[in-house]
Amino acid sequence: MKIKFLLIDALNLIRRVYAAQPGTDGPGRVNDALRTSVHSLQRALRECQPTHSICVFDGHNPSWRHTLYPEYKAGRSPMPEDLNAQMDRFKDAFSEVGVRSVCFPTLEADDIIATLAGKVASRNGTVIILSTDKMFLQLVSDLIVVRDHFQRVDMDKTYVMGKLHVQPDQLVDLFALTGYATNNITGVPTVGPKTAAKLLNELENLDNILSVAYTIKGKLGEMLYKHAGEARLSRSLVRLKDDIELGLNLKSFRYTGQ
Repeated sequence: MKIKFLLIDALNLIRRVYAAQPGTDGPGRVNDALRTSVHSLQRALRECQPTHSICVFDGHNPSWRHTLYPEYKAGRSPMPEDLNAQMDRFKDAFSEVGVRSVCFPTLEADDIIATLAGKVASRNGTVIILSTDKMFLQLVSDLIVVRDHFQRVDMDKTYVMGKLHVQPDQLVDLFALTGYATNNITGVPTVGPKTAAKLLNELENLDNILSVAYTIKGKLGEMLYKHAGEARLSRSLVRLKDDIELGLNLKSFRYTGQ
């Protein structure tokens, strides 16, 4: 049997659903978000038809990225308290429709998903990552796609090239140059996506760009030369880890359509 693994970025799904619910923060809004999240998960299962599926949650403790860069995710709005307090209810509800959840205290969902996606793809299985977080696009390959569940769009290699104008395996370097504001990763000041893509299409990778920064005329060359250290740090922060020892058995996440 060929594996088709649906990996769900659980908090991305839940928080998007919660934000779309009318009304103020409180138990009623959480209950509405719970029902809608379950319905969204059920729709994703119908549309994707996976053989295996898992909901991945972020750990509650700081990750290795916070150690490397204490300002990581600084300024991000915290999850509403009423919603955060009910995460176990969401996990239980997802389990009732046949999808188990995983969470490791010091690991981000991004790295867990990257590791699981890589393992399945290495066995020639296909992977669908359900998330609107563009960070996952660095994982896109012939076997891995990222699905925007809300827009019903599969973000594959053609999508990446059409939208960001680089290959998926160049996205880590693109985000290193532009930064990733959602996570408070700065990159190189004044370098936007178009400039970063142009540089990568001409010079292939970040190391090549930084090695010739002193020859690039004007403000761009000055910024690249002056902020080379920040670019390298940003590259470390945006690159997803795909080699974490998780101790998970794929058989535990078989989806039986219950």
